[in-house]
Amino acid sequence: MQRRKLGKSGIEVSSVGFGCWAIGGPFRLDGLPDGWGEVDDGESVRAIRRALELGVDFFDTADAYGTGHSEEIVGFALEGRRHEAVIATKFGYAYDESTRHVSTRYDVSPDYVRKACEASLRRLKTDYIDLYQLHVGDISFILRTASRRRSI
Repeated sequence: MQRRKLGKSGIEVSSVGFGCWAIGGPFRLDGLPDGWGEVDDGESVRAIRRALELGVDFFDTADAYGTGHSEEIVGFALEGRRHEAVIATKFGYAYDESTRHVSTRYDVSPDYVRKACEASLRRLKTDYIDLYQLHVGDISFILRTASRRRSI
């Protein structure tokens, strides 16, 4: 498996990554069905572990994928092998785990980012995230808007 640098971080990852949106299962986005429908969690775990055996070590997920379910599956599949994987996850969208509903409303406040990160760490069964990404639209608009809110 070829390896590549992850941006300017110095972290090396497999040139093939494992996208984890589909393993999140069904959820609703602003009231409409989203996600990939019903999934077999056992099959998802086997796929992640097999990918790792084949040299794929970059796993990309998000807290919104299945409203946390994707992160839980990744955490379970990598338990005991976390040191062999590079995990990228995302934050920003508001969601309700109990109803599996994601909103296009976002929150990038420091308090929310801290809360979202702690929840992702718990679901991923780890004490670190290799790449933590903002998962919402136009960041320049968001930053301008946040800046105006602070000045009021």
